[in-house]
Amino acid sequence: MTAPNDTHLLIVDDDERIRGLLQKFLIRNGFLVSAARDAAHARRLLAGLEFDLVVLDVMMPGEDGVSLTRSLRQVISTPILLLTARGETSDRISGLEAGADDYLAKPFEPKELLLRINAILRRVPLSAPQDARPKVLHLGPIRYDVERNEMWRGEELIRLTSTEAQLMRIFSACPREALSRIKLVEDLGRDRGQAQERAVDVQITRLRRKIEDDPKQPRYLQTVRGEGYMLAPD
Repeated sequence: MTAPNDTHLLIVDDDERIRGLLQKFLIRNGFLVSAARDAAHARRLLAGLEFDLVVLDVMMPGEDGVSLTRSLRQVISTPILLLTARGETSDRISGLEAGADDYLAKPFEPKELLLRINAILRRVPLSAPQDARPKVLHLGPIRYDVERNEMWRGEELIRLTSTEAQLMRIFSACPREALSRIKLVEDLGRDRGQAQERAVDVQITRLRRKIEDDPKQPRYLQTVRGEGYMLAPD
């Protein structure tokens, strides 16, 4: 898949060789690409430019990729793909909990990175189908604008990651219907497997923190035993 020529990526990696190789590879595949050597450099670029996706190495000196992800999620919703050493489960879960949209274990094939990037970018611009569904769903004090894919608490916009936003699109298309983890993985455009199902569990946990008064006793994003998860608006 060739990227649109205005799709701008930010690569953040302290290894100059890897950074350069990734930049050249992604440029050859049609992306605009900027590169940062560390978290501080990335912050300066993000302050002055808009990016469609950030590819971020976890293991960096100073502020690591997970900490940077957690911090960025306070101010932006740009998709983040983490590069994790050897795919340690703890690194993956920490990254997803911090707000990353996906992860890729090192070492990896550049083509797989390209596929992951394109899969995330395909998810981001999707809009909800136009039908007879309500335009706004109410979850207690939270309101979710289905058409704009925005979540609000009063006048405060609740920032959603691209994966959280996609989950809300999926759930809002069939409220009060239980969706299996396998279906959620498929609708998110990811490969099947227990690791991806666990990743969905992590994203559901994060989403509940933004929706529920008590995330441990969810009222609106419920677990249906033996079936999956269900959105139950007021």
